Parts: sequence; structure tokens; C-alpha cells
Amino acid sequence: MGSIQAVGDSTAGHGVPADGNAGLRLRENLTLRSAQALLAAGLITPAAVEAAAATEARYAVAVSPAMQALIQSPDDPIARQFIPDPAELVTAPFESVDPIGDDALSPVKGVVHRYPDRALLKPLLICPVYCRFCFRREHVGPDGGVLTDAELAIAYDWFAAHPRVTEVILTGGDPLMLSPRRLREIIGTLSAMPHIQTIRIHSRVPVADPERLSDELAAAMETDRSMWLVVHANHGREFSPAAKTALRRVQALGIPVLGQSVLLRGVNDSVQALEGLFRAMIAARVKPYYLHQLDPAPGTARFRVPIEEGRALLEGLRGRVTGLAWPTYVLDIPGGYGKVPVGPDYRQADGSVRDIQGAVHPA
Repeated sequence: MGSIQAVGDSTAGHGVPADGNAGLRLRENLTLRSAQALLAAGLITPAAVEAAAATEARYAVAVSPAMQALIQSPDDPIARQFIPDPAELVTAPFESVDPIGDDALSPVKGVVHRYPDRALLKPLLICPVYCRFCFRREHVGPDGGVLTDAELAIAYDWFAAHPRVTEVILTGGDPLMLSPRRLREIIGTLSAMPHIQTIRIHSRVPVADPERLSDELAAAMETDRSMWLVVHANHGREFSPAAKTALRRVQALGIPVLGQSVLLRGVNDSVQALEGLFRAMIAARVKPYYLHQLDPAPGTARFRVPIEEGRALLEGLRGRVTGLAWPTYVLDIPGGYGKVPVGPDYRQADGSVRDIQGAVHPA
């Protein structure tokens, strides 16, 4: 299987201290990547090994030490996100290998341009953990690779030629799997383009492998442009003490942190679970940003929560949590048509409004 070593720096001589590399190798050795490893850890039963191995052969598996430490039982909300299930090998009619149309919107390798003023840059397709509901599951994995220098140069040329694009969203894979040197180079190159005003990094590392987010890696994010970190988390327990410490390294540099989640059956599909998640974000100085309707990637139907149920859950949260903890519930329209809000509507057809108790009032 692949390595979780800092991608782009294979030795200490490339800018990663030797003890840092040793720590990465240790966590790599402790990361569960196979059905047999899951069995040894007590996360699946002997009867489930064959089915888990078949699933692993189709979609990458990785459960980091940080996530293992949070799992309380093989079927709890943390385990459910990462433990392979044979249901993943069944594709529903409405599911697609490219559910939000990234491929058709990719002008050059590693770039996705969906909106006029912003575009994605995917420098690698490697993650610290592999979520069983990932909408890029057909592409990500330990052997997903990174953009070569030549491919990055083509991507940079594309951004330079599109001055209307003022925001770059680094995603993947997980950009914080890059080495500090490589991440610094990418951010520096983008920051040197006068029209790039905002750089956003989307990552699971702060919760999935918080030790990776070292002072050096956090410092690599510094730029004179507007930098934002968006951390992906789906359950309140993911904000462990180690995760909060990692986030503080970024926050101490003045980089604001947003939270992004997916509404998932068996993980956060209750008012109580969502409240716990958003309260945990606020306690970690993370502003809930988006709650995503699940993208219909192959084999993810077991996680699907209908939109109407999601709307009811959010409506149940109104008045229970501060507005600071309120995300936008969004659907990424299948086929590449972009995100739209699908949350509860309190305005009635006649112009009156409904309060959180259900009473109707004139506007």
C-alpha cells in the first residue's frame, strides 16, 4: 500500500526534520489499511474479513491512529465513516462515478472550474483516511499520486491566464498531506499572481492526523493573501484535544477556520448529533460553514438521508444552537450544476413567516 509520509519530501534532506519523518513512519505503520489489520484491531469479525477484503480491493481503506482512538465500537459513528462494508460494491441507479461533474469541468489536469471567480486545484489524490462515502472515491487512494512539476506548471499557467479567477481552493485528496516545502511552493506560486486574492485549503488532517499539522506545516500556509482553512468533520468526537491543538497552530497565525460536514445516516442523522457536532466546532473556534447533502457516489446509498429529512433536522436545531453554529445546508446538484441551499424555509407563500415554535406571523 502507499505511504502517508509527507508527499513531496521523501527524506529529511528535503526540509522535513528526521524526527518528523520518524513520527510519520510510525503513524503509517499504525494506520489500518487492510481487512486483516481491521480484524486484528477488533474492528471487524472473522466472518466479515472476506467481504471487507473484496471492498478494500475496490476502494482504498485507511484508518489513522487518531481515528482508531476515537472508535468506541465497530458500528459507532466514527467507525461507520471508515470501516469498509460490502454494500459499497452495490451501485444504485442514481449513483455516478463523477456525481458532481468534476471531469467535464476540468480544463487541465488537477483543475476544476465550476464558478466564474474560483477554481479547484487538486495537487494530489492521497488522504490520511479514506471515507466510505467520498464522492471522489473512484480516484483517491494511496496510489492516487501527485501532480508532477510539469503538470503543476500547466495548472499554474491556466490560473495565470484566467484573471477572473480570484480564489483557489486546494483540495484533493488532502493538501495537508503535502510536505511543508511543497505546500509552501504551491501557495507561494499562487500568491505571486496579482489577481489571486483568496486561497482556501480543504482538509481532514486536523482531525484525522492532528500530529501531522506541525508548526512547520502550519507556517507553510502563511501568505499575504486571504487564507482560509476548511476542516472536514462529521461527528463531534472528531474534535479531540489533539485536533484542537492542531487547529490552534493554524488559528495562532491569524488563519480563520471553517467547518464542513456531510449529512450521513448512522453518523449525524439526529438533531442531537448535529447539535453536538456544531457545538464541538464552535468550541474549537471553527465556524460551521456547509452541511452537505450526500453526493451520490457509487456504493454510498447506506449513508443517504433524504433532503426533506435533512431539512427537518435543521429546523429542529433552530433555537437550540447559536447562530454562530448554524451552517448552510447545501446540495451539489448532480451533473456539475453547482451548490444550492436546501435548508428549511420559514417564509410562507403569502409572505407570512413561521417562528421556531411553528406559529405563523405577518412579516
